[in-house]
Amino acid sequence: MTKRVAIFISGAGSNMRALVEDMTGDHPARPALVLSNNAEAAGISWARQRGLHTEIVDHRAHGADRAGFDAEIAARLAPYAVDIICLAGFMRVLPDDFVTHWHGRMINIHPSLLPKYRGLHTHARALAAGDREAGCTVHEVTAELDGGPILGQARVAVHPDDTPETLAARVLAREHVLYPTVLRRFAAGDRRKVAL
Repeated sequence: MTKRVAIFISGAGSNMRALVEDMTGDHPARPALVLSNNAEAAGISWARQRGLHTEIVDHRAHGADRAGFDAEIAARLAPYAVDIICLAGFMRVLPDDFVTHWHGRMINIHPSLLPKYRGLHTHARALAAGDREAGCTVHEVTAELDGGPILGQARVAVHPDDTPETLAARVLAREHVLYPTVLRRFAAGDRRKVAL
């Protein structure tokens, strides 16, 4: 049975685009919904232009009420019969209850070789540490920030003249290969680790 995927974004959604463009042919999943916390996200415009269903859940409307944010996301998801959630640059920490409900059915892409550099500013941190390689990781989402089981990683060499921006661009290109590869396997029930 084909899996129905919701993709959560906050910005341009380049990883969302890579996922959507791969979900064709014999792929075991299809995009059901693109959801954003930002009505101005460029990725939402792209999704709408391609006829995809979109939903906006503005976190600012909920203030400190994380339970309310959780409830609204859940309500927006319900009509789409979603099987898998892919976080693709969704810049909000989801409430624990939401994460628990979706345990084993929600994955994320992170721009470092986890467990190194959880959180933000990953490329600057890799350069400051003198790392010789960097990369990205797709992992299952748990209540621990960037701490769920690793499903795949892609590596890039760090160049002597790299800046956070040049390194980020090379890593992002690998993200666009890794995330679709992992989702294709994950949707088919294969959780063996991918190494690119």
